[in-house]
Amino acid sequence: MAFRQPSIEYKTTDQIRKMRTAGLVVSRALDAAVAAAVVGATTRDIDAAFEAVLDEAGAKSNFKGYHGFPATVCVSVNEEVVHGIPGDRVLQDGDVLSVDGGCSVDGWHGDSARGVIVGTADPEDQRLSDVTEAAMWRGIAALAGGQRVGDIGNAIDDYVSSVPGKPLGILEDYVGHGIGTAMHQAPDVLNYRTNHRGPKIRPGLCLAIEPMLVRGNIETRVLEDDWTVVTTDGSRSCQWEHTVAVHSGGIWVLTAEDGGAAKLAPLGVTPVPLD
Repeated sequence: MAFRQPSIEYKTTDQIRKMRTAGLVVSRALDAAVAAAVVGATTRDIDAAFEAVLDEAGAKSNFKGYHGFPATVCVSVNEEVVHGIPGDRVLQDGDVLSVDGGCSVDGWHGDSARGVIVGTADPEDQRLSDVTEAAMWRGIAALAGGQRVGDIGNAIDDYVSSVPGKPLGILEDYVGHGIGTAMHQAPDVLNYRTNHRGPKIRPGLCLAIEPMLVRGNIETRVLEDDWTVVTTDGSRSCQWEHTVAVHSGGIWVLTAEDGGAAKLAPLGVTPVPLD
């Protein structure tokens, strides 16, 4: 029996421009959140910094209230992989954070995440964040030059596997996704190599590409709050994410101020503005 796959929402250029508006708000909000991530601050302080930018822009958080999530952003610390709930936890020197947030403007969504190391970084934690970010950009470059969505996961996996040093694990339980009039849409965007090629890459496709890497085992569990995902072995994790659009002229990273130009140039990719 054949099972129908969820349909993909392809956007017009004007609709992508609206998503760009949301994406730029997310970028500015993450700037504020990262600046607030200092020793002695609480994870709630990071949430407040992000929310203040959204309020000023008249944007709506697409995290707060999502299936009951109680905060504006996810702040995941050390062994917490994703969906960490901001609260009274005080940040310590050397903590590894993943700050994941988004917003909607006029019904169009943006979603992005950054890895942050508080204070003095352990070299292996810095390597974890650097490799995760670089893997994300390899995935974005594969979107620019690939044929199928599965090419993104192949590129991420190939890069992570090639990095010298102690191997890093790519989480398989949590993946990227389509985005547009809803925060989470088809298709899934895997961060690892499989035989599943995925749908064809064509103009109008908008994706959130978000690899999550760990320093240890990739097995995870969900805490009693029904949200926070942690590594079962207590190893540290990191997440980076951008929302990216494919349009008739090429790709444009909607949640990067420069559309991704600086980070994609070394990979031989030139993103193309919408105007």
